[in-house]
Amino acid sequence: MKTEMILFDLDGTLLPMDMDEFTGCYFKLLAKKAAPRGYTDPKALIDGVWAGTAAMVKNDGSRSNEEAFWARFAELFGARVYDDKPLFDEFYAVEFNQAQAVCGLNPKARETVDLCKALGFRVALATNPLFPDVATVNRTRWAGLDVSEFELYTTYENSTHCKPNPDYYRDVLHMLNLPAGACLMVGNDAYEDMIAETLGMKVFLLTDCLINKQNRDIDAWPHGDFDALMAHLRALAREEDA
Repeated sequence: MKTEMILFDLDGTLLPMDMDEFTGCYFKLLAKKAAPRGYTDPKALIDGVWAGTAAMVKNDGSRSNEEAFWARFAELFGARVYDDKPLFDEFYAVEFNQAQAVCGLNPKARETVDLCKALGFRVALATNPLFPDVATVNRTRWAGLDVSEFELYTTYENSTHCKPNPDYYRDVLHMLNLPAGACLMVGNDAYEDMIAETLGMKVFLLTDCLINKQNRDIDAWPHGDFDALMAHLRALAREEDA
């Protein structure tokens, strides 16, 4: 089947980062923002965010990831968290941007997205929908890109599943109205991104910020750096035009 859509992961793919360093910086900033509103125990706050994240990962599709997160967060801190939601929204719009300092910038991310379009491919941003829209807009900007360049970008508001659940990718296919075989998923996680292959998607494992917690044999998939990815895209376009 002819490839129509290139799906890109964001964190560690288009946006270079060490996930542990990024998470540490992000949580430190969040704790500082939330302390004046009564979230005075940083560990309790961070544990609460992780609990909410786990609720999103376990989401069965019956509600948005946003609803799943806040319901779990409210179980831990009480219903007052809903009154504090604007505080968290403001954090992701403003203070969260300081976390850009611990992320990289690879001009080849922009080059690759532009190449996709030049070759006639469509592009979408299949980032794990654990963050609100504004945070995803900002992280995409840190990568030197803009969400308006993508036909779709997934957030906790518009998604009901998370990676590595294959239903996340099914949802993306439904939103794009495309069959799996028409898509190529590009990501840096050997499990969360490459699992898209089980639905019939083509895949490419970007190794610049590789995550391979299960020590999988990455030779199972096309893989390499951005130069290898661009070569792969050009070859794919040639094959399909032949």
